[in-house]
Amino acid sequence: MIDADGYRPNVGLIIFNDQGKLLWAKRIGQEAWQFPQGGIARDELPQAAALRELREEVGLEHSDIEVIASTTEWLHYELPAHLIRQRSQPLCIGQKQLWFLLRMLCSADKIRFDLGQKAEFDDYRWIDYWEAPEHVIAFKREVYSKALAQLHVAYTKTIELLTNNK
Repeated sequence: MIDADGYRPNVGLIIFNDQGKLLWAKRIGQEAWQFPQGGIARDELPQAAALRELREEVGLEHSDIEVIASTTEWLHYELPAHLIRQRSQPLCIGQKQLWFLLRMLCSADKIRFDLGQKAEFDDYRWIDYWEAPEHVIAFKREVYSKALAQLHVAYTKTIELLTNNK
């Protein structure tokens, strides 16, 4: 589904563990790393899409996470010209995303990449909160920075609560 401006609606997932580290996934067969993300189907609510993508891309269920926060506005990025499929209609020039901050409640042993129709990732690692924009592909950096900035207060409060409850 592409909107009237040429953007595909999408959700992004920023998943963190109780040590405050973020799940950073490696695209299958590439040295490209990113947060899990995926399209929103027609008539699907963004949070429902996020939970579906959570299962399809990293093998986690709703019971494995706690939804902490989400961005309140669409964050847009445009694809580089060489990635735009010129012959597809309607033409998709990029993505508009709502981002979800998710606390992982289960063990990392539950992470798996083979539950969707086609695996998108083949490895993962844990990174510091602000590390992602430095290492994601260039055309996504601004969106990653904005999403992390908008979700930072909720992340910080959650980490403080976890630390104080130990």
